[in-house]
Amino acid sequence: MKFISWNVNGLRACMNKGFKEFFDTMDADIFAIQETKMQENQKEFDFEGYYEYWNSAEKKGYSGTLIYTKEKPINVINGIDGELYNDEGRIITLEFEKFFFITIYSPNSQEGLKRLDYRMEFEDKLRAYLTKLDKIKPIIVCGDLNVAHNEIDIKNPQSNQRNAGFTIEERTKFQALLDAGFTDTFRYQYPDLIKYTWWSYRFNARRNNVGWRIDYFLISNRLQKELKESFIYDEVMGSDHCPIAIEIF
Repeated sequence: MKFISWNVNGLRACMNKGFKEFFDTMDADIFAIQETKMQENQKEFDFEGYYEYWNSAEKKGYSGTLIYTKEKPINVINGIDGELYNDEGRIITLEFEKFFFITIYSPNSQEGLKRLDYRMEFEDKLRAYLTKLDKIKPIIVCGDLNVAHNEIDIKNPQSNQRNAGFTIEERTKFQALLDAGFTDTFRYQYPDLIKYTWWSYRFNARRNNVGWRIDYFLISNRLQKELKESFIYDEVMGSDHCPIAIEIF
């Protein structure tokens, strides 16, 4: 099965930058989207053969997640435990027979780290939620987790030590999540490969490949033997993030 994740930074805008062509070409079993920046009733597009599940932010043009899936899930849960963080549309969980599939758009700690405390609380609640699900059946987690885990995951680690997405607080929380029983699929398969998934729109960052790897597929450790391949499509344009994918099962 092929699963894809992409922070599109505005789905309607991305539609005009090749999203549909990429979507159709990939023919994914599940395609997860973060930062839709729209409500479901604003859409003027459909993808035949897919069920779709939205969790839009209350604030128009902000945040939001969406999953397209060929197989209808057993259950759909928006937010953590069906309630937390739905105001910003940050999480969708689909339950299937053999696994949970979760997409996440983690909050950014923002300039000056003014939302770092909010982010730390989010991380603790998220880890507890994922750990609880993992006790029921294996989980596959994807999305923009807004953290570059290690120095290999960011072009300029030294100058970004206290910038949102590379603080020791955020990186420590991410490590705690992995330590709770989960695997970073790309780094598991490619321990030394440098690839990024996000580039600032400023200073020609993408042209110069001054990037960060902040988009992930995580899996329960017991699914490692089922993992076939992990991808970063850094050549695909349309957003300040690029799509990522895994093949599993």
